[in-house]
Amino acid sequence: MKFFIDTANLNEIKEAHGLGVLDGVTTNPSLMAKEGIKGADNIRAHYKAICQIVDNNVSAEVIATDYDNILKEGRELAKIDDKIVVKVPMIKDGVKAIKRFSSDGIRTNCTLVFSPGQAILAAKAGASYVSPFIGRLDDIAQDGLELISQLRVIYDNYNFKTEILAASIRHTIHLIKCAEIGADVATCPLKVITDLLNHPLTDAGLAKFLADHKKVNG
Repeated sequence: MKFFIDTANLNEIKEAHGLGVLDGVTTNPSLMAKEGIKGADNIRAHYKAICQIVDNNVSAEVIATDYDNILKEGRELAKIDDKIVVKVPMIKDGVKAIKRFSSDGIRTNCTLVFSPGQAILAAKAGASYVSPFIGRLDDIAQDGLELISQLRVIYDNYNFKTEILAASIRHTIHLIKCAEIGADVATCPLKVITDLLNHPLTDAGLAKFLADHKKVNG
């Protein structure tokens, strides 16, 4: 499973990349605003800075919601760097734009997906990635992980090439379960990835090894 980090913070991206497990980055307008990135030129420059850190797969989201402007924005984003994946919302004009982007060789990430039907439309339109938001489904008492399972079966049934990018991941259990049921990618905050390092028996074992070493070697 690929690990993407869901952030626009350059220090977090550098830390994840330095860990050696980072496969990409996803961003959105909210994450850009959180970092104080304002204005089209500054946003484009920030995307370029992210691309200079990671090896591939930087999702950059369009703001437009109509077909013509989604295409215009998406093409401008794709020009920033070959690593850019244009992030398009799951709406009618978004699906139409994904089809056009796919024909033009521009990679896309269909975002804000909450149902199998939406994911089927995105795959048929040629989306490179589809992003089901599992945490937000959990928030309204629906099973987000079940959606991942459904998509895995459907995509395998019809050999769709679209990759399942599990989004809105809140904790390590989400992440591990997504790996277990076959998500192609998981995008999450850096803390969720680094929390995978932690286990009390690892800490206890290391402490014991170090204490024994100190006894022997002084």
